[in-house]
Amino acid sequence: MKKRRLLPFLILMVASIITLGFSEKSHAATTYKIGTDLTFAPFEFQDSDGNYIGIDVDLLNEIAENQGFEVDLRPLGFDPSIQGVQSNQLDGMIAGMSITDERKKTFDFSDPYFDSGIQMAVHKDNNDITSYEDLEGKTVAAKIGTESATFLEENEDKYGYNISLFEASDALYSALNNDNVQAIFDDYPVLGYAVNNGQDFKLVGDYEASSAYGFAVKKGENQELLAKFNQGLKDLKADGTYDEIVSKYISTGSSAPSGEMKKVEPKKDTYVIASDSAFAPFEYQDSDGTYKGIDVDLLNRAAELQGFNLDFRFIGFSSAMQALESGQADGMIAGMTITDERKENYDFSDPYFQSGIQLAVAKDNNDITSYEDLDGKTVGAKVGTESADFLKAHEDEYGYSIKNFDAADQLYDALRVGSIDAMMDDYPVIGYAVQQGQDLKTPIERETGGEYGFAVKQGENQELVEMFNEGLQEMRRTGEYDEILSTHIGDDSIAASDDAVDESTIGGLLKNNYSVLLEGLWNTIVLALVSFALAIVVGVIFGLFRVSPVKGLRVFASLYVDVIRGIPMMVLAFFIFFGLPGMTGITIPDFAAGIITLTLNASAYIAEIVRGGINAVPIGQMEASRSLGLSYNKTMQKIVLPQAVKIMVPSFINQFVISLKDTTIISAIGVVELLQTGRIIVARTTQSSYVYLIIAVMYLILITLLTKLANRLDKKVN
Repeated sequence: MKKRRLLPFLILMVASIITLGFSEKSHAATTYKIGTDLTFAPFEFQDSDGNYIGIDVDLLNEIAENQGFEVDLRPLGFDPSIQGVQSNQLDGMIAGMSITDERKKTFDFSDPYFDSGIQMAVHKDNNDITSYEDLEGKTVAAKIGTESATFLEENEDKYGYNISLFEASDALYSALNNDNVQAIFDDYPVLGYAVNNGQDFKLVGDYEASSAYGFAVKKGENQELLAKFNQGLKDLKADGTYDEIVSKYISTGSSAPSGEMKKVEPKKDTYVIASDSAFAPFEYQDSDGTYKGIDVDLLNRAAELQGFNLDFRFIGFSSAMQALESGQADGMIAGMTITDERKENYDFSDPYFQSGIQLAVAKDNNDITSYEDLDGKTVGAKVGTESADFLKAHEDEYGYSIKNFDAADQLYDALRVGSIDAMMDDYPVIGYAVQQGQDLKTPIERETGGEYGFAVKQGENQELVEMFNEGLQEMRRTGEYDEILSTHIGDDSIAASDDAVDESTIGGLLKNNYSVLLEGLWNTIVLALVSFALAIVVGVIFGLFRVSPVKGLRVFASLYVDVIRGIPMMVLAFFIFFGLPGMTGITIPDFAAGIITLTLNASAYIAEIVRGGINAVPIGQMEASRSLGLSYNKTMQKIVLPQAVKIMVPSFINQFVISLKDTTIISAIGVVELLQTGRIIVARTTQSSYVYLIIAVMYLILITLLTKLANRLDKKVN
């Protein structure tokens, strides 16, 4: 009887032990061993009670609570933590670790959780060092294995200093305080925290933007931990916890300002915003003809948050700058780098993107692996960009020649056909081109670039800048900023957005873009017909003036023809669209400016056609008519002009064909005619050969049909 009672008890005990074992295993599965640095304030350090705190520690603990896992924090130091992850003794590490291409070979990183930068510091009493140039002959220190150390090594020969490296921050700071080194470099939040906590040194100059910090796991492992970190980070940014953690340790310099968004009162119903027409992934057209990209999405969202209206004008980078300068636009957003030179003419928003520039070569080019290999080669860049400035600054050092281009499609096509050996452009743009199938590779690490900003003309539309800043801060706080960036920059971001039709073939391009191509063709026809009709009226009037018996009219007409024909049509278009509004304050729409330009240009040539046609009528016709008592006007109307028109018609037809072709020049001021439509499609698809072939055929068909129509008209007239 006792044995029978004992059996259920034993079964229950065994079941309890098994359940407990599974429970412990389950609990162990949600506990992760995380390595971190020993002392890297304000990211990880011990408080007076010996507890580890800091941005990294607090952030990790909050994410763990948010995502339901436990953290076994191991403050081992930076290098031991790296080794611990690589040897599988740790599941991950968080230690102010910069995300670099080299580290990505070994680690998988989370979304960036802090945008850092490196900065120089000297002793508080040191007034001799105010710039990098003052470091010549001095000893400068940094911590081993950091971006500061890399920066010092890269610039050692340039500035002529000596480098001393230390294992930890305390040794680095002691060396500066004891005058063993004259300057130090470290991450700017770390230096700022040290100064705030009584260190006797000061920061010098602006910080150098560097890679963002990320949480790391061994490559290919612990992906669920990485996913939990990313989701938790997103949640913390959305509910404001992230901002609270950062502001707790850094009073200024937080990557996402805390607090509620301030509402700014707009002073206009609608703000005109100028932008580039083809600068993917910042602004570009999708297959439906809708403009999208990082710049477009950020500004549109800021407008929604702040309650103001936008009128985007996608007219190209140079044209956008001129539109802003001439008052044709209230603001500009076009991947525009904030520079001291530009600050003299523009007021910029807070930076919204940390850029960088990179050299690219053809995929099968194995001769160029460093800047030294560019000696004797030709390198291309776009006009007015950081890439162009960088190439100009290092031209003598590396011995290459520079070729500048107005647009990205020209730059990339030049490399593809071999007219240049290498090119330089913003790294996200090169990455997009590679995603779209361009046969490129980047053999050299990218150069840290400047920061992009939203711009207004200096002293004007200040509320617009303030509204953008407030909207940008709110987007960063809620995590929308990161979502917008990840939408357009990522492994499958942009490439996947237009994958409904294969655009690598002529058929696919036509199927996906026929509507916008027809719209561009229609704009071309309207431009040509309207401008030529007006040009005939103006040209005939000035042509008659040219043969008038009144000397004043002849001189006036001759002056008009000489001036208009003496100015290149693109210059004339720029003057009418950008120059006149700046002089008169009257805004001229781009399409109207295009028609005026084409009209003026064609009318000058038509005036000469009219003059030549009239002079081709034998002079005896005029003399005979006058001798019969007819007036000059009657003679011209009844006798000379009917004969002259027959002579002029072929020249008119030829001039119309020229005017039709000249519409391509008007794209320089942002008019989206057929050629500009093609450029926009090329910017998205990178299929320049097929796109320009399609456009060439469309022009050929259009001009052939119109020429035959004009010739038939000529026959009827004759």
